[in-house]
Amino acid sequence: MERTVAARMAFKTVADTKVAMAVAVARNAGYDSFRETLSVTADGQEVALTELSDQHGGRFHYMEFPEPSDVLVDYTATVAGFALPEEAGLMELIRYVRPSRYAESDRLLPTAYAEFGGLQGEELLHAVRNWVFSELRYVSGSSRGTDGAVETLLHRRGVCRDFAHLAISLLRSKNVPARLAAVYAPGLSPMDFHAVAEAHINGAWHVIDPTGLAPRGSMLRITAGRDSSDTAFLSTVGGSLSLKELKVTAVVNGELPDEDPAKLVVLR
Repeated sequence: MERTVAARMAFKTVADTKVAMAVAVARNAGYDSFRETLSVTADGQEVALTELSDQHGGRFHYMEFPEPSDVLVDYTATVAGFALPEEAGLMELIRYVRPSRYAESDRLLPTAYAEFGGLQGEELLHAVRNWVFSELRYVSGSSRGTDGAVETLLHRRGVCRDFAHLAISLLRSKNVPARLAAVYAPGLSPMDFHAVAEAHINGAWHVIDPTGLAPRGSMLRITAGRDSSDTAFLSTVGGSLSLKELKVTAVVNGELPDEDPAKLVVLR
């Protein structure tokens, strides 16, 4: 499979703003070919970028803007083939079963046990996915950046990150390591950066998308972490910015793969 993705962003910064950006496809082993370009300009001048390696093959690009700047970002990548499945170390399995900022599994433990009883493994994974899919409504712009899984459950609506946070929390409540992955998702409508959950069962990480909005088999990882606090596509580490434009595209060369929520899928 060949996948081509792109992201174009425009934002305006104040003086002394430092930015961490995650738009590049994760560089994991196994792809047949991997071609990408990344251009960042501020007021028409090229910006110096520092590439930082993150866990799970993710890459952040760090940049500094001493003066107020109008910034334009253009990223493209064409990837052929599939990445090798990632092996999980013991420390990762411990980290991803703990509660985190947006995945408050400790607070949702009673809900998880009431809804999913003695379910385990693959049966639990599918039950959580289907329950979140049926209990929440996807409503663009309906959640705040501070909302975690508990708020999402109370409001019964959200966007992709909210669906993923709730699924992650319920799985962790049942002692299943789970994490959030930011991805490019061919077939997604409306097109945007997308967030899904990954759960470690049967010795491997399997992706679930409780929104059901795109086929998992064509998704490309950008980053992964405890929740969206680890995977934001744009964040400041000093100063502030305002996003003016965001356009994301993701396509496959040929037909999109069929999506069957009952099948186990590895994000590759």
